Amino acid sequence: MIVSTTPSLEGYKITAYLGVVSGETIIGANVFKDFFASITDIVGGRAGAYERVLREAKATAMSEMEMQARSFGANAIVGIDLDYETIREGMLMVTSSGTAVKIEKIL
Repeated sequence: MIVSTTPSLEGYKITAYLGVVSGETIIGANVFKDFFASITDIVGGRAGAYERVLREAKATAMSEMEMQARSFGANAIVGIDLDYETIREGMLMVTSSGTAVKIEKIL
């Protein structure tokens, strides 16, 4: 499946717009990650544990969105938007949304 943040795909023609699709995931940080992240913040550097969790959450949200698009009969998703929202302390929601479409390669 081709996925893009752009409204069109170079070299392809959109033949059908099938609807809005989305994927969501909620992640919580555990005590150990919080502890090690606070040490990283004190001594400097990147919070690798948080970065891994965020990448995993993004991948999960994108995967759910792609599964929904496939169920619509789509072979691409355009106009993808990713959102990160704090639900409450220690919990983050990652959402992805876009438009499921059918595309054909332009000859």
